[in-house]
Amino acid sequence: MLNTIMKSKLFGWVDRRTGAEAIIKSQLTEYPAPKNLNYMWNFGSLALLVLVLQILTGIFLAMYYKPSAAMTYGHYTVAFDSVERIMRDVNFGWLIRYMHAVGASAFFVVVYMHIGRGLYYGSYKEPRELLWIIGVVILLIMQGAAFFGYLLPWGQMSFWGATVITNLFGALPVIGEYLQQLLRGGFAVGDPTLNRFFSLHYLFPLLLAAIVGGHIHALHVVHSNNPEGIDLTKDEEKIMFHPYYTIKDAFGVAVFLLGYCYFVFFNPQAWGFFIEVDNYVPANSLATPAHIAPVWYLTPWYTILRSFPDKLMGVLAMGGSLAILFALPFLDRSKVRSARYRPVFKQMVILFFIDVVVLGYIGHSPVSPTLKLIGQIATAYYFAFFFLLLIVPKFEKTKPVPEGI
Repeated sequence: MLNTIMKSKLFGWVDRRTGAEAIIKSQLTEYPAPKNLNYMWNFGSLALLVLVLQILTGIFLAMYYKPSAAMTYGHYTVAFDSVERIMRDVNFGWLIRYMHAVGASAFFVVVYMHIGRGLYYGSYKEPRELLWIIGVVILLIMQGAAFFGYLLPWGQMSFWGATVITNLFGALPVIGEYLQQLLRGGFAVGDPTLNRFFSLHYLFPLLLAAIVGGHIHALHVVHSNNPEGIDLTKDEEKIMFHPYYTIKDAFGVAVFLLGYCYFVFFNPQAWGFFIEVDNYVPANSLATPAHIAPVWYLTPWYTILRSFPDKLMGVLAMGGSLAILFALPFLDRSKVRSARYRPVFKQMVILFFIDVVVLGYIGHSPVSPTLKLIGQIATAYYFAFFFLLLIVPKFEKTKPVPEGI
């Protein structure tokens, strides 16, 4: 089909003015890729798919959503009432909202898997340091967009979650109070906060799309890593991206859509993670929910935050847990990339994945002395993992790395 389009007169007219054929060949049809990539490499294309879905569903939701905390005649706020109207009165509004809400969780699932794959196979190592750094920037923008979108339904969890998170900025010395008021638009979470968050929630995905373009460009300059973690020097070790990996990605998309559609149509509130039950209660500044927690994809960092008794230390630790990801390519000095050939590192990274899951579970659970202690231990290992990377290469006995694939 692609070849048929490229042979058409219309495409020829466009190609003479844009060089489209050369771009498509170099970046898609004739783009060389390692022939041994497994299905863990599907998550990059899935992340791009979900980003497009999130932008499209977000645009349609914005057509009906009204970012106002003013009260209506039914004693609801305009924002809360507009969400209810989307769910009840707008044709297929429930579907678009559930696609957007479930899509947010799906986006973080595929991105976390994408990051985990890069960590396990050493895709952050030379010459892909900048590629990894851009990926961390993408993660931060995603978390920012998720945080801003968290407030928009203007339910109880939205209001109090935003109150807790914006309070954190006040803990910063000198500029903390100024940043807090700037973000809120006043001294408390209210109508100006809602308008700010709506504007930023709409802006961030568009910014994200631009940076993803830079991420893909950086990938195509240094080319994909592979499960063996070796540089490919022979042409027979490479295959064209199309049709081999486009077919493989298409299969991954089909499997992903099966799970995505299940949650959208049959279980959009699975485990209370996707849409908080308390968000069906209008925001009330006089009634605090029994348990305030962010959405599941932010809970690991929430656990790190509350693992410290001092508020400022908690904020710095939470920020540091994200900032240290930028330093990962420079902390790990091992010459071997893939964990397949690094026995000590392999155990460390598997334990790190378990550690992040534990942090996430604790962050979504009510506080208890036992869970708090486990959270502190998990937080300690989270940071220890990165500093151990400085030491492990000095004594780790790596397995022989193959010369080719």
